[in-house]
Amino acid sequence: MSSENSFDIVSKMDLQELTNAVTQTEKEIGTRYDFKGSKSSLKLDKDALTIVSDDETKLKAVIDVLQSKMAKRGLPLKNIDYAKVEPASSGTVRQRLNFKQGIDQDIAKKINILIRDSKMKVKSQIQGDQLRVTGKSKNDLQAVMQLLNGANLPLDLQYTNFK
Repeated sequence: MSSENSFDIVSKMDLQELTNAVTQTEKEIGTRYDFKGSKSSLKLDKDALTIVSDDETKLKAVIDVLQSKMAKRGLPLKNIDYAKVEPASSGTVRQRLNFKQGIDQDIAKKINILIRDSKMKVKSQIQGDQLRVTGKSKNDLQAVMQLLNGANLPLDLQYTNFK
């Protein structure tokens, strides 16, 4: 009897935790002396956050606060795509941060190649914006996770449905 073991490779941003991190950031910049009278604000849309601030220095300070709040909540900073800073109304500046959800096809192909080249006795296949890895040995599956964790990929991966 040979049973197959498997897991899914996904890349997701927990939107509830992200909302909490944004709320905490707003609270902190609301109380900090260096932001007194500042026009800094954060607006969270579905998979993006728009930050407005007085100038690039203040904008960078808001992003630093946000990143520390995200890190404390275990949110992957690798999954942020920073658009360029643009001028906004009343002399302010604006920057959009897009949050990557799912694994795009190019990265999925790279992951498939990494797994195949490792010569481990597992199979991987792309399923939409995630990958499924199957193999007979749970040790092989765990070795694949370790391989990918050390692969310095441009986004954070999570492993789900380990069976």
